Amino acid sequence: MSYNTSAVGSGSRNTTRTFEFGRTHVVRPKGKHQATIVWLHGLGDKGSSWSQLLETLPLPNIKWICPTAPTRPVAIFGGFPCTAWFDVGDISEDAPDDLEGLDASAAHVANLLSTEPADIKLGVGGFSMGAATALYSATCHILGQYGNGNLYPINLSVVVGLSGWLPCSRTLRNRMERSDEAARRAASLPILLCHGSGDDVVAHQHGEKSAQALSSAGFRNLTFRSYNGLGHYTIPEEMDEVCNWLTTRSGLDGPRS
Repeated sequence: MSYNTSAVGSGSRNTTRTFEFGRTHVVRPKGKHQATIVWLHGLGDKGSSWSQLLETLPLPNIKWICPTAPTRPVAIFGGFPCTAWFDVGDISEDAPDDLEGLDASAAHVANLLSTEPADIKLGVGGFSMGAATALYSATCHILGQYGNGNLYPINLSVVVGLSGWLPCSRTLRNRMERSDEAARRAASLPILLCHGSGDDVVAHQHGEKSAQALSSAGFRNLTFRSYNGLGHYTIPEEMDEVCNWLTTRSGLDGPRS
């Protein structure tokens, strides 16, 4: 198994943690390469789980990069180690955010996209904690910097989140209001959020509140889809929605095989 190491400064004098990311799986485009999307798995999962599903989608012009999160102690599991993009103790608006972990994972996504051709659209998506990391990456792009103040180097064109939530939602609107450039970027960035009403892991209300927080912060090109009775998993109808949205809203309108 190959590992990539990413170290991100916390902005303080404390020793920076180093995170070892697991194996990255790549699904190469079957048609003309128009876009590359990094897809992030959920808590305790790995990149290969999603690469197998993404391989089957009728999106021949998209290259998918499916990394694996570092293995780390996770507070919500009582400190038991598992693959996680950041530490989380409680999924709620009042829970503290692991900024260092979020920044490290957002930087890993940016690193994976940094070597793509200049004429290729770049995106990020994910499921559950992966969706949360994708949305955090989106806010870094909009604000032009990570939470620690370091420059965010990637221009994202599309963001997808399934069964997830928005980290750092309490401070986003205030940070957005300080920058006209951030407001302009937010207004034009296409975001698709999907959530099941029967989700007993990340409650539907968290997804709904996250969509509302993004909208109120100026993300005007946002689509929120609810699926009646859907639990914390994906179904073909939801993936069909993702495919249709990507081919229409994100401009990836090449031939579908």
